[in-house]
Amino acid sequence: MKVCGVEIKSNEVIVCLLSLEDGLFQIPDCRVRRLSLSNINSTQHLRDFQFAFAKLMADYKVEKVAIKQRPMKGKFAGGAVGFKLEAAIELIGNLTTELVSATQAKQVLKDQPLPVEFSATGLKAFQEPAFITAYVACMA
Repeated sequence: MKVCGVEIKSNEVIVCLLSLEDGLFQIPDCRVRRLSLSNINSTQHLRDFQFAFAKLMADYKVEKVAIKQRPMKGKFAGGAVGFKLEAAIELIGNLTTELVSATQAKQVLKDQPLPVEFSATGLKAFQEPAFITAYVACMA
């Protein structure tokens, strides 16, 4: 199964691909580490973002997209633009999406810790939350 972990920050999504086959994890190379929405008030730019994300998932044959869930209220609440991006991803036809809560991630990581240190993955530091989200989705 090939999973794309997504973390949404402000007007961009950070992605990390993770593949689980026969009990072995692989981190496939990906041409994109993040996608941005340049004009948050433009319907066409939102459609362009949605198309680019859908094309990326189709090109890499991603079976599931796991999005790191953000709180709706409180100190660490997600912003309106982030929820707009989340909706754009969730509404892509023929793409399975799921939200991964912090509680779910903690439980999975407690039961099945990461098999390798993040620094050994070759990913950029800003991709760690997306990587953990993809890992949790694979193990859940």
